[in-house]
Amino acid sequence: MKTVKQLLSEKGQDVSSIGPDETVFDAMQLMAANNIGALLVINNGKLAGILTERDFSRKSYLLNKPVKDTLVKEMMTRQVAYVNPDYTSQDCMALVTEMRVRHLPVLENDQVIGIISIGDLVKDAISEHKFIIHQLERYIYSTPE
Repeated sequence: MKTVKQLLSEKGQDVSSIGPDETVFDAMQLMAANNIGALLVINNGKLAGILTERDFSRKSYLLNKPVKDTLVKEMMTRQVAYVNPDYTSQDCMALVTEMRVRHLPVLENDQVIGIISIGDLVKDAISEHKFIIHQLERYIYSTPE
């Protein structure tokens, strides 16, 4: 089972972010350009929230104003589930399941160092299962009769 630190070393630590006073329109353009489903909202170097496609789809009609006039801070989720580099992929999977989120920022000493998505966790689980199957096949085929 891998740690978040190991997952980040494999996938990279690039994090797309936006400021809370930017427009939701700008945020959606950034997500579309980077083919991602979430942006971390960073204010003065600190994690202030997260803006996801889910936030947009569920909250945009409630605000009832054009996205070009809506600020990220009006739509973002302020209470963000996050992990540290020592969490395991299993810890993360339990957290995304319990919290019903798809993205987990990774914080170390209150600084964002990456983000783990549910897709990263599924990819890791599949890789781990393939490895176990391979090991079992090697054992079965190398056993003398």
